[in-house]
Amino acid sequence: MSSKKYDFELEFKVRDYECDLQGVVNNSVYQNYLEHTRHEFMKNIGLNFSDLYERGIMAVVARIDLAYKQPLVSDDVFVSRLSVEHSGLKYIFYQDIYRLPDEKICLKGVVTTTTLINGRLATSDEIVGAIKEVVEKRE
Repeated sequence: MSSKKYDFELEFKVRDYECDLQGVVNNSVYQNYLEHTRHEFMKNIGLNFSDLYERGIMAVVARIDLAYKQPLVSDDVFVSRLSVEHSGLKYIFYQDIYRLPDEKICLKGVVTTTTLINGRLATSDEIVGAIKEVVEKRE
């Protein structure tokens, strides 16, 4: 595993239909991997998107920066890892994908999210508190 400290990880296996004509995972599929990892992480720390939405809290992506390093191919097993921080109105997810078992870095990503509360840009005390607990455990 990388020496970088992560807060969460989720293992996947590439399915053949996720690959393009060149036999590699299509670039857009990586965003699905990253999103699923974020959602599972949020559940893991006690936050549920449906519950938040029902209470008027919408967590939304504001920006994504991805650096593709090494392609994944059908049947590759890989792990999606993330660490998170809170900064002002932003919740920033540093997300990396490593092929297994050799731990080859395939993708480095930074996903910046924010929240709308009852339609207005704002921070969610609930999300901030959960992220703060995660960061404290990491440090």
